[in-house]
Amino acid sequence: MKKALLPLLLLASSVAFAQGTPAKKPAGGKPTPTTPAPAKSDAPDVARMPFTPDSIREVVLYNQGRIQECYEDHMAEKDKKVEGRLKTTFTIDANGLVKGAKVVKKGSTLKDSGLHDCVVAVLSSMTFPKPPDGADHPIEYPFNLKAIE
Repeated sequence: MKKALLPLLLLASSVAFAQGTPAKKPAGGKPTPTTPAPAKSDAPDVARMPFTPDSIREVVLYNQGRIQECYEDHMAEKDKKVEGRLKTTFTIDANGLVKGAKVVKKGSTLKDSGLHDCVVAVLSSMTFPKPPDGADHPIEYPFNLKAIE
């Protein structure tokens, strides 16, 4: 029995996401009514998230900066500032952990093996919400990468 792939499209993965700076505390160290309290970690709380395409996208987008760093380290520094696509596949297991992450060479235009290894390492370190059915879920996820200037 084949399991259907949960396809996800990342339309603008090459866009850098700006993150705000934490609010400053007044001299006493306590936030005042006009000073917002510092934001909690921006990391998705996967233990409280449902297992949906949107939650998977949210976790990947949270880690997008690390994928971009892979690109910058392995492509931009080698004067290979070429835009390209990486087609990735991975499986989210019953515990929300990633296994079998890989870059699919067919469908990927960026052919640097160091880049592929780095992206696989990032994907393998991600944690997703646990699937409610306790089954493994194969995922296809494309990344469109380019140098950010």
